[in-house]
Amino acid sequence: MPIKIPDTLPAFETLATEGVRVMTETVAIRQDIRPLQIGLLNLMPNKIKTEIQMARLIGASPLQVELSLIRIGAHRAKNTSEEHLLAFYETWEEVKARKFDGFIITGAPVETLEYEDVTYWNELKRILDWTTTNVHSTLNVCWGAMAAIYHFHGVPKYPLKEKAFGVYRHQNLQPSSVYLNGFSDDFAVPVSRWTEVRRTDIDRVADLEILMESKEMGVCLVHEQKGKRLYMFNHVEYDSTSLSDEYFRDVDAGVPIKMPHDYFPHNDSTLPPQNRWRSHAHLFFGNWINEMYQTTPYELDMIGRGES
Repeated sequence: MPIKIPDTLPAFETLATEGVRVMTETVAIRQDIRPLQIGLLNLMPNKIKTEIQMARLIGASPLQVELSLIRIGAHRAKNTSEEHLLAFYETWEEVKARKFDGFIITGAPVETLEYEDVTYWNELKRILDWTTTNVHSTLNVCWGAMAAIYHFHGVPKYPLKEKAFGVYRHQNLQPSSVYLNGFSDDFAVPVSRWTEVRRTDIDRVADLEILMESKEMGVCLVHEQKGKRLYMFNHVEYDSTSLSDEYFRDVDAGVPIKMPHDYFPHNDSTLPPQNRWRSHAHLFFGNWINEMYQTTPYELDMIGRGES
């Protein structure tokens, strides 16, 4: 089934051009099934780019999914027009009475700040607590994952001496996990962050299970069965050019930055990078959505009411 998003959303045309099946409200109503309700709390500055990245992966599912775009109400976006936000986004305050099968919290360019110094930290804490009663399964990404694992379990983040930046090989530590169905033993994942969480801290929390890890970059994916949460510290959702966009942005701004690791062919930044992670990104999101579909209550109102 296609993904249901507004047909005037910029992502609609991009996804349709790529062959991702998208549907209008009229077509969705004709199908006598309950679509999965997934909310995307988009904390990234370039919200349109993030919308496309996430919708591309969600829309590859054979299930019908309705994607709701959500933003922090207390934070004013600097890189997305107010017209776009008003047309396509709701604040969390506007949706907090709803229930969602799935909820994604993205990264944000604030990872060098202490959590408590982030201007919207108090609202984000309320949202994280809300997910425990109003969301069946939550996927937290990059800084969103670090913030969530800190909030729920006190796992700290540590600053890195230099940016973890590039494409790194990762290992499948739990081949039997439903979230890693079809994964190879070794695969590439894009990494872009200034901080890290450490295995020693995660291992102290009995409810947390590490699913993916890199020898160079450390922990990548953690599963929490009790809270039905996933913590993805890297960027499987990235486009082919996401790392190069970040690299050239910093180069043009005179910001010291190393060339992303194992990204450009022959380490030549004049050559277009090859995407070596997209198939596993689709697998991961497909597995998450399938597990959500298999375990979520049919009646949305039952979410949070003593689910097993």
